[in-house]
Formats: sequence, structure tokens, C-alpha cells
Amino acid sequence: MNLKSYFTFCLIALVSFSCVTGEEGGKMEKLPYFNLIGFIDVEIAKIDGAAVTKTSRINGEEKIVDVVYSSQDWKEEFLAFYRADINAPSLARAYSTDTKHDYLIHKLSPGEKGKVKEITIKYTNDYPSSIKFRMAEENLFFSTTSHGEFYMNLATNKLDHYSIETTQKVWFLKPTNIKVAGVVK
Repeated sequence: MNLKSYFTFCLIALVSFSCVTGEEGGKMEKLPYFNLIGFIDVEIAKIDGAAVTKTSRINGEEKIVDVVYSSQDWKEEFLAFYRADINAPSLARAYSTDTKHDYLIHKLSPGEKGKVKEITIKYTNDYPSSIKFRMAEENLFFSTTSHGEFYMNLATNKLDHYSIETTQKVWFLKPTNIKVAGVVK
């Protein structure tokens, strides 16, 4: 292969691969439910490097600290929200969707299997102003429940405060309760 043909081949390959963006025919893939992961990613970008007063409580013992979080730290902090996303193909018909006033509500339909039991999104001025989720999982040896809340500051259009609470119970052991809450400064 001569040099000219090689560069032409590389240019064609580069152009072909650079057009792969997750879109099909110029249209974005439509998700069946609220795009929780996408929303959290957008909001994390707005608060990268923000200071937060974080309260952690484990089985009643509370600790309050002021920290500054990078985008990666926020992603770890909001891991429960990422896990609450219900847009997996296997769940495409598992949830009912209802709207009441300014609320969008996704509930697990009776008889369906899923960890996420409900997600409620409140809209203010056509933008999510709060998100709440409820998850639960149980088997013979283990049960866990999680609740998360995410509230926007309508004046700044950034995260104002959040909380995530999880209770885990392992057979023959006392339950463990963990709550993390934060207020962005």
C-alpha cells in the first residue's frame, strides 16, 4: 500500500468512527422513562468543585464535615441515584407512568420485578426541581431499602440539598441504618 492510499484509508476510517455518537440517523434514542442518569450528570457538571456541608449518620452516630467535591466525588456520592435509573431494556414495560399536577411518577407495576419501587419527579418551570426514589430488595437472608431525595435551588438552578438513606438487614444481625445528607454552599 503506497503512502497516499494509506492516508486516504486512515482519513476515511477516522471520519467514519468520529460519526458514531449514540445517535441513529440523527435522532437521539428515546428512553421509556425519565433519564435519571443524564439529569444527574448534567447537575454534577454544574457543581464540580462545590463545597458541601455533609452529614453522615451510621446507626445513630452522626458526623458533620465540610468538603469540596470534584465531579468524580459527586458521582460516588450519588451512586444510589445512578442505581435507581430504570431505563434498562428489561424494565421497558415494568413501570406505570402517571402525571399529577407538576409531578411525573414512575411506579413498579404489580407483578413486575425490580429494585426501584417508585421515582417521583417534580417539575417547576418545565425543569425538574426535585427527585425522590424508593428502592427495596429482599431475599431469604438479606433485605435492604433505600430512599433518595435531590432538591434544586430555583434561584441558582443548581443542586441545593440531598439525602440518601439505606437500611440493611442481614439474617441474624441487627439492621444497619446509614443516612447521608448534604447542603451545597
